[in-house]
Amino acid sequence: MNKLKSNNIAFQGQPGAYSEMACVEAFPEMQTVPCENFEDAFEAVLNGTTKYAMIPIENSRAGRVADIHNLLKDSNLHIVKEFFYRVNHQLLGLEGASISDIVSVCSHNQALSQCRNFINKNNLSPIIMGDTAGSAAYIVKNNDIKYAAIASSLAGNIHGLKILSSDIQDSENNITRFVVLSAESNDPDPDDGLIITSCIFTLRNIPASLYKALGGFATNRVNILKLESYMPGDNFTSAQFYIDIEGHPANSSLKMALEELGYFSREVRILGVYKGDINRER
Repeated sequence: MNKLKSNNIAFQGQPGAYSEMACVEAFPEMQTVPCENFEDAFEAVLNGTTKYAMIPIENSRAGRVADIHNLLKDSNLHIVKEFFYRVNHQLLGLEGASISDIVSVCSHNQALSQCRNFINKNNLSPIIMGDTAGSAAYIVKNNDIKYAAIASSLAGNIHGLKILSSDIQDSENNITRFVVLSAESNDPDPDDGLIITSCIFTLRNIPASLYKALGGFATNRVNILKLESYMPGDNFTSAQFYIDIEGHPANSSLKMALEELGYFSREVRILGVYKGDINRER
């Protein structure tokens, strides 16, 4: 195996982004590779620049990360791991600034959503930016004490900003779920604790198709951990669904449930089979 590829992991954002911090915590032995957008992070794995990509998929407070499901469906990558990362947001400003000086706050839309109570309480105007670490860089470049960023303490250290207020997220239990993507699929032991199978499926456009498609999970006593619908592109006639299922496709009960799901669907794609994170509540 190529040594460079085996030791690299891609993330979206600039150095100091929460995605990089998740990479370091989950894979301390690997070299992180920043990417401008999610598409670039996916491509880094596809072209062999990195072995993995660490991609945020949902947050306990702000919900689904936009566009990720479409990117997962359209790529040839596989989910091989999930990782739950606790996010603590800091309000970062220039040296000499105080909270009373701040008029506008910059960050990624997810971070702004996770700190909505703090933003409203302090009458701040939110400015959506591409990523949290990039918003910290913007504060330095803009050089105006009326602007602050919501980002990590690491981003503050990198860009020489000071923390104006610590841990400003609305929820004390602010968790982002990441998935680790690889060009090669994973096949964990079906009996090795909690195994998750993630799929995307598109239903046939017939009455009660969702009810019928999910019936196999009930009759085979298979637990659905997550089910989410979304409209792909500009198509409003047939919804797509992302689903996390407890179990391995090698188990007869899940195998039969997936067969029934496939019968009522135009397409079913397994995105990955992997061990559940140790912090996932059963």
